Amino acid sequence: MDWSAFFEVHKDLPREGPGTAGDVVWATALAGLPEGAAICDAAAGPGADIEALAQSVPGARVSAFDKNDGFVGQMQARFSGAPNVTVQKADLAEIASLPTAPFDMIWCAGALYFLGLDNGLEVLRGALKPGGVLAFSEPCYFTETPSPKACAFWEGYPTRDRAGIAAAVSAAGFEILGTRDVADAGWQAYYQPMEARIAKLRADGDPRLTHMLNLCAKEAEDWRAVRSETGYLLTVARRLS
Repeated sequence: MDWSAFFEVHKDLPREGPGTAGDVVWATALAGLPEGAAICDAAAGPGADIEALAQSVPGARVSAFDKNDGFVGQMQARFSGAPNVTVQKADLAEIASLPTAPFDMIWCAGALYFLGLDNGLEVLRGALKPGGVLAFSEPCYFTETPSPKACAFWEGYPTRDRAGIAAAVSAAGFEILGTRDVADAGWQAYYQPMEARIAKLRADGDPRLTHMLNLCAKEAEDWRAVRSETGYLLTVARRLS
């Protein structure tokens, strides 16, 4: 992976994964968070969901982190004047050791797969207060017989169906409060700004970016071809003890 080319395409995009503020509103409502809740936006990218999380309950305190310097800089610039938002650089695997842990809720949009579902659930569970809530989106097959193209979309990740995700969540010591698919609008909120940036960079004509531009454009094209078969499942679950 040419990371310099990747970040040239992705820098300053509003989102680093599919979703909308409506997903945050739905998840936090299910969580039933207390006033002044401590919320973590884990592997937050540029921080697209921070504002919705901060507004989810009165007095909410949001800790957001990412391991990428560019994304951390974007979040710091955007929320420098927000007294209820803390931004730091950290790795997802280190979440339990953050000075702001443990949390009433962890929001992890499209990033748990970096740890793998089973390991990720265990790691994030350790950063929650007893009875705390985890909300995460995870690659999911929406059919029992996904096509080869739908399987290839996740590039070898051990993607499960809804029942498989639910079984993993329960085995990790959580009670599921609700699930829903991340809607097409959430994917378009990610891909449309990226496609606009691809068009601009193609017009600039930098040959170093051609391969990455093609990869990113193909990702969006492939999703549109398989979106009825696979996507993200958003799960909200409470830690049992």
